[in-house]
Amino acid sequence: MTKKKSSGGALIAQNKKARHLYELLEFFEAGIALAGTEVKSLRAGQVSFTDSYVTIHNNEAWIVGMHIAPYANAGYVQHDPDRDRKLLLHAREIDTLRARVEQKGLTVVPVKLYFKNSRVKLEIAVGRGKKLHDKRQDIKQRDVERETRREIMRH
Repeated sequence: MTKKKSSGGALIAQNKKARHLYELLEFFEAGIALAGTEVKSLRAGQVSFTDSYVTIHNNEAWIVGMHIAPYANAGYVQHDPDRDRKLLLHAREIDTLRARVEQKGLTVVPVKLYFKNSRVKLEIAVGRGKKLHDKRQDIKQRDVERETRREIMRH
């Protein structure tokens, strides 16, 4: 069920809703601090981050609202599935994110979760919320592109 990413890592999950709800402006790759059972659950693809977001506290970036299901074969030591997880970023990247978030209307959302060299990486993006007419315009544009592809395939 995992797809290969161009960077050589296996895609674990993708936040398709983020591209629909936000206009994504700037992307960052972050490591994520996890427990062993969390990594095993991720390898099984048991993650959901549709309503998650990134906050910055004490010069540290944290992802809030990401659910990693408990690992079935973990035994008596289980992780908290809904805990906040620390993102591993350089200080200048955290400063850049803080500056962007302080601007009105911008937020940081997770886009992709994938393995890169056997480490879990999270792609986050600074985004601006789309208005309803922007969403409609995107849907209309997608329909037009789909129709042109169909016409090309017919001829």
